[in-house]
Amino acid sequence: MEAEAADGPPGGVEAALSCFSFNQDCTSLAIGTKAGYKLFSLSSVEQLDQVHGSNEIPDVYIVERLFSSSLVVVVSHTKPRQMNVYHFKKGTEICNYSYSSNILSIRLNRQRLLVCLEEAIYIHNIKDMKLLKTILDVPANPTGLCALSINHSNSYVAYPGSLTTGEIVLYDGHSLKTVCTIAAHEGTLAAITFNASGSKLASASEKGTVIRVFSVPDGQKLYEFRRGMKRYVTISSLVFSMDSQFLCASSNTETVHIFKLEHVTNSRPEEPSTWTGYMGKMFMAASNYLPTQVSDMMNQDRAFATGRLNFSGQRNICTLSTIQKLPRLLVASSDGHLYIYNLDPQDGGECVLIKTHSLLSSGTTEENKENDLRPSLPQSYAATVARPSTSSASTVPGYSEDGGALRGEVIPEHEFATGPVCLDDENEFPPIILCRGSQKGKTKQS
Repeated sequence: MEAEAADGPPGGVEAALSCFSFNQDCTSLAIGTKAGYKLFSLSSVEQLDQVHGSNEIPDVYIVERLFSSSLVVVVSHTKPRQMNVYHFKKGTEICNYSYSSNILSIRLNRQRLLVCLEEAIYIHNIKDMKLLKTILDVPANPTGLCALSINHSNSYVAYPGSLTTGEIVLYDGHSLKTVCTIAAHEGTLAAITFNASGSKLASASEKGTVIRVFSVPDGQKLYEFRRGMKRYVTISSLVFSMDSQFLCASSNTETVHIFKLEHVTNSRPEEPSTWTGYMGKMFMAASNYLPTQVSDMMNQDRAFATGRLNFSGQRNICTLSTIQKLPRLLVASSDGHLYIYNLDPQDGGECVLIKTHSLLSSGTTEENKENDLRPSLPQSYAATVARPSTSSASTVPGYSEDGGALRGEVIPEHEFATGPVCLDDENEFPPIILCRGSQKGKTKQS
C-alpha cells in the first residue's frame, strides 16, 4: 500500500509530495516529501494528527511504518540503494543496509522485511535483520511490484513470474520455498495484495478492467470482478478491508471501486416472478452457449460501491478502515490531500465525501505536544549516537558488519527471535543503536 507520487502539488519544491503509504492495519499514513517524511494517525475523521515528522533525510521516496510501532523504514533519492531503519520515538537509527541497485519497494510484517530491487528480492528476519534469502531468479520488475502477507504466522510473498503474462509466484516467507504459480491474467500485472490473514490474494493486470481473487496457498480462483469495460486504466492500489469482506481499487481515473466478497452458495433462491427476474434467468441460461470470453464477462460481479474524486490522472492509494466505529473509504492523493468517505456496508452505492485533509500544511502535532513536556533530543543522527547509551551492547549476531547471513544461508528456526516486535517501551526490540550492512555479492542465487 505504498505509491510514489507522479507530479508534486503546488506549494514549492520543498513541499512536494513524493510518496505515501498506509501501514499494515490502516491506522496510520506515511508520506515522503522533498524535505523529509511525516507520519499521521488515522483515529479521527475531523482531525488528522501528525505523530512524527523528520527533515533529516531529504527527498524521501519510500517510507513504511511497522503497524503502529516506532519502527519506520526510509529510502531517499540521495541514496537510492540504501535502506534506513529508524526508531523515531528515540530519535535513533537502528540500522542501514546497502544493495546492488536502486530499492524499488519495501514490505514488512512482524517477522519479515522484504526489499525489492528490479531483479532481486531480499528477505530479512525483522527481529535481527539477518538476511534469510535472496531471490534472484525473477523477471525484470521495474516497478518493484510485490506483496507480503501482514499475518506473520504465514508471511506469504507474491511477485510477478513473467514479463509478458500475469503470472504470480507465491512464495513461503517462513520455509523460504516456492509454493505455487498462479496464471492470474493474460496481460502483465499491475497490482497484487493479500488480505489480512494471508488466505486470499487479489490481482489486477495493466489493462485494469478485471480484478481476480485467489485462495492461498492453493491458488484457486474465488472471485472475479469487472472494474470497467470502456477504457483501460492504470490500477494504482488494491487493498482488502481488514475483515476481508470488501476489496478496494483505485486508479488514474476519478472513480474508486469497492467490491463485496460475498459467499457463493450452490442453492440460489428463486428469482421473483417479474420481467427483470425472467430476463436475468434467460441471460444466465444463454451464457452457457456463448463463447467463453463473453460468458465470463456476463458472470463477473460489478462494484458494490464507488467513491468519486473531483480529479483524474493523479497518483493515489486507497484503503478501507474503521474510524470512530464506522467503515470509511480513505484516499491519499499526490495532490497533497487525504479524502475520507462514508461507506454503507449494507447497501453500497456511492460513498459520500465527508472530510478532506491537507497532508502538507503545518500545525500542532501530537509529537509537538509530547515534546513540550520532555527535554529536547539531539536532532542529528551523529549527535544521537554520540550520547551515552543506557543499554548494554547488543549481542544479536545478525547485527554485524557482514550484514547477517552469508552466501544465502537459511537461518535455523531456533535462531529466530520469538514473540512479536514491540517498539513502545524502553525494552523494545531491536535493542541496539547502530548496525550497518551491505547485501552486495553475499548471497547465492535461489
